[in-house]
Amino acid sequence: MTAAHKLRFKLSALLVLILFALSFELSADEFRPALLEVTEQEGGWVEVTWKVPTLGEQVLAITPVMPEFFKPFGPGSSRRVPGAMIETKSYSTDGQALHGAVLAVEGLAAVPTDVVVRISLLDGIEHSAILRSNNSSFTIPEQITNGELAVSYWRMGTIHILEGFDHLLFLLTLLLIVSGIWPLLKTVTAFTLAHSLTLALATLDLIHIPQVPTEGVISLSIMLLAVEVVRKNQGQLTLSERYPWMIAFTFGLVHGLGFAGALYEIGVPQHAVPLALLMFNVGVETGQVLFVVTVSMLLVGLSRLHGHTALTLVRATPYAIGGIAAFWTIDRVSSFI
Repeated sequence: MTAAHKLRFKLSALLVLILFALSFELSADEFRPALLEVTEQEGGWVEVTWKVPTLGEQVLAITPVMPEFFKPFGPGSSRRVPGAMIETKSYSTDGQALHGAVLAVEGLAAVPTDVVVRISLLDGIEHSAILRSNNSSFTIPEQITNGELAVSYWRMGTIHILEGFDHLLFLLTLLLIVSGIWPLLKTVTAFTLAHSLTLALATLDLIHIPQVPTEGVISLSIMLLAVEVVRKNQGQLTLSERYPWMIAFTFGLVHGLGFAGALYEIGVPQHAVPLALLMFNVGVETGQVLFVVTVSMLLVGLSRLHGHTALTLVRATPYAIGGIAAFWTIDRVSSFI
């Protein structure tokens, strides 16, 4: 084996190992976000719901920190549900306004999860935020403008797609199938239109499909596309290669339901549903475009630097992606059978 062949083999093996390591790590650490829900009620009372994920019998070691003027009334209640522990407690605020109050969560630096914060004020205003290790507190604003709301949901949409490993793998398989700028543009546009449609319909409660089966179909779509990439590399003319826009639109409908599930967990302010929905979708498209442009440039750069090495990596990638998607599919399907 020549030095060049050895290099290509090592690069291919390294890529496969990295992708599989990521898949098992994400599977082992893939928790749904924790939820901290604060609802202001009449008479100076606040209801707080804390939903924290569990791993087996163990509850994640994260704890909400309430503002100092929140005075607990009674011990509250708790119950277990599949995959989580839910605690509910009432607090007295002595009539103090919640504007400017700080909510925080301790322990986020040590656990692989985010916390969705949803706040419903007595005047009908709602706030949403995502807390993570580098941003573990949220200050309830005095007043939020439409511009601030738009930026907030745009940011959450962008973060969601860039942290959505399954959605990114689906896009990657499309990039490995489609050749040429114009076919790629049509394919990405079809995917965008499809997931935008189902995202809107699901957010507006016009359709409802359980999240767990949806995630299973999403991982199955990645596995099927990975098979199509392998067939293409073997010289076969596949359906996805002839009609990539149709495949992207069909599976995009399912991916849109996945985006809707994420948006449901975050929460949508009822006084600004169209704006929040629009900007979350714009954020998803922003992250999608960033990923497609970056990967496309990387593939072009690899082919120019060392054509054989790039070809070897491209041929090895669908096997790794297919293995990951198959593992996810089995794991997700078995969770609801």
